[in-house]
Parts: sequence; structure tokens; C-alpha cells
Amino acid sequence: MTEPIRPSEDSSEAAVTPRDAALAVPHCGWFAGVLFRTFGRPGAMVGGLCVGFVGFCAVFAPLLANSFPLVARQANGELISPLLKYLKPADVALPAVLGLVVLLFLLRKRMGGMWRWALFLLGTVAITSLSYLFVTQPETVVYSGVREQVAAGEITWALYPPIAFSPSDRLRDVPGVTKPLAPTWSAGARAAHVTPTGFTHWLGTDRTGADIASKMIHACRIAMAIGFIATGISLVIGVVLGALMGFFSRSVDLVGMRLVEVFEAIPVLFLLLTFIAFFGRDIYIMMVIIGVTGWTGYARFVRAEFLRLRKQDYVQAAQACGLPLWSILFRHMLPNGITPVLVAASFGIASAILYEATLSFLGLGLIDEPSWGQLLEQATGAGGGFYWWLATFPGLAIFATVLAYNLVGEALRDALDPKATSK
Repeated sequence: MTEPIRPSEDSSEAAVTPRDAALAVPHCGWFAGVLFRTFGRPGAMVGGLCVGFVGFCAVFAPLLANSFPLVARQANGELISPLLKYLKPADVALPAVLGLVVLLFLLRKRMGGMWRWALFLLGTVAITSLSYLFVTQPETVVYSGVREQVAAGEITWALYPPIAFSPSDRLRDVPGVTKPLAPTWSAGARAAHVTPTGFTHWLGTDRTGADIASKMIHACRIAMAIGFIATGISLVIGVVLGALMGFFSRSVDLVGMRLVEVFEAIPVLFLLLTFIAFFGRDIYIMMVIIGVTGWTGYARFVRAEFLRLRKQDYVQAAQACGLPLWSILFRHMLPNGITPVLVAASFGIASAILYEATLSFLGLGLIDEPSWGQLLEQATGAGGGFYWWLATFPGLAIFATVLAYNLVGEALRDALDPKATSK
């Protein structure tokens, strides 16, 4: 009986390092292998944790920073939840959609990919519609009401979020509060920050008296929304037009490339400023403009991949079988040519966040909506003073988020590179 051949000490198998062995993902699907190879790198792991933290703050912002208690006990012993009364439709829809994503992930082995995507889209539309139909917020939000009840003894006990201030609560009912307040962490300096409910502003306040930590948490929603939605619009347009250009080539490709060159010549920032001047400050307008003007890079990537794939045997076989055009393009060819687009999308999200921060810094951002760029704009006072906390914390948030997406994009590019993964 012959013995199995064992590799020698100088063979390639013996030279594999533990890190290389950890990045090798046997017995798993393509998507799971890409995720493992991507987040197996330290930079991508740090970037993923940063993006996950921003996403967590965006979804659960009202539970993390709010002037209203989660639960309160009145003098008669009745338990109430003032926070539920002032929830917005988005405050209910976002956690519900996250729960749907977790549920579909747990059921991934019991249903196919197409069914999961269909249930996700239908569930998201249903949750959003029901939230905007049945969740109504009072037109006037009185932040001082609960503080007055606490001072009068009408509320004997209350459980507040970790940051007990809403982003638009300017504490006008609190006497002797100077604006803005610098962050203080020492016990003696905290006395100037303590409100009648006994809480302090850990990161200070802005020029209007609003808490900076609360504004930064709620601003995560603007950053995530404009990044993902604008990039999603660009992806849809770029993938569809790029697929058509690459598959048909000739006259379709000629017209499509001229269209790409026209859109690449449009200055996005100036276009945003023009639309804001005529139509006002609207986040949906910003998303649409960034999305409609940012698809050219994705179209170029998809076009190049489809030009390579259109003569492959499986594409010719699909055409010979009489499959519809959408099936050939998006079911058979697109999965084999989507890898460069996924890498570019991570950089596109970071670019969209920078556009929104730039507009807010210029004073042309959203009105009465917290934004990191808006806080940066307040760092310089009217009299020429400089408030370092208004420049440091929002600036670090923008820098860390954009860097995190870039780190994930770089790691994803290496994970999808067949030359890198075959080494």
C-alpha cells in the first residue's frame, strides 16, 4: 500500500503563512468568500466597524439622543413613554427595515436569492408606506414640557437615552446658559452645563445652544441616506446604460459614450448650487442630482466588462436558446462583470457624503436638519472667534467616515482581484 505524498518543506504549501490560510475560504459561496477576504484585512475591519457604528447611530438615533424620556413614572404611579409620542415615520421605518434584513439573513438557506430580494423590496415598501400612514408627529414639539413636569414633581422617575438632548432642543427654558458651551469632562466644570434634569453636554453646544453630540448622532442619517441613495441611483443608470453599450456596441456604444462625455463635463458642485438657488434646500434634490451626474464611471466599467463577455460561449448559448434580452444582460452577464462596479460604489458613497458636507459648510445645506458640515460652518463665530469643538468633532466624523469607505473599497478591490486571491 503506497503512502500519500506529503509536501516537502520548501513547497508552496509549506510556505503559506497563517494570514494567507485565514484568507483562504473553503466550502463557502462566492459572496461569503469575498466578504471574508475583504474584512479579513485589518484596514477593512476598522473601516467596517466605523461604517457599522455610523449605520447603528442612523437607525437608532432617537433612542440614543432625545430630550424625551424612554419611560417615565408620573406622580400617580402611571408609566408613560413621552418619546413614543414624538417619533417620526423614519424613526419607526428604519428599525423595522433592519429587522427585515436580519430575518431574511437568518432564512437565507430556506429561500433563493431572487425570493429574498423580492421580499426585501416588497417589505421595505410596505413598512415605509405603513409608517408614513399611521405614525404622526405633533406639529409643535415642546421640549420644555417634560423638564417642567420634572421640576414640578409631576414626574417622579424617568429613564432617558444616553444623550438626553434632541438635536433641535436649544434649551431656551434653561436660565444662565451661555452659547456656545465648550465640552467639559471634569466634575467641577460640569456644573455650568447641567440642566434641570441633571444632564451635561459632553461635546458642548453650538451657537444656538443645541447639543453637539445629539446633532452628530442624528446627522448620521443624512450622511448614510445621501450616500446610499445617490449611489444607488448612479448604479442603476450606469449599469443599465453600460450594459446596453457593451452588449450592442457599434452605434449604441457610440451614442452612449458621447452621452458619458457630456455628463462627465458637468460640474456637479455648481449644478447643486444652481438647483438649490432656484428650488430651495431639499435633500431629495441633492440625491437626484448627485445620482444622475455620477453614473458615468459605473457605465464605463460595465461597458468594458460586457465588451469582454459578449463573445463568451455561455452568452452565445443563451442567445441561441432564445432567452430574453434582460435575462442575458442582467442574469447571465452582469454577475460576471459587476466586480469593478462594487469597488467604485464604495468610493461613490464617500464622494456623495463629501458633497453634502461641502454644501452644508457653505451654508446651503438642509434647514433645521443636523449635518456635520453645518456644525463645521459654525466653528467660526460672528465676531471672529473660533470654537475648536465645533471644528474638531464634526471634522473627525467626516474624515473617519470617508476614510472608512475608502478602506473598505481598497480591501474589496483586492478581494475581487483574481490575481491577488490566487497568490
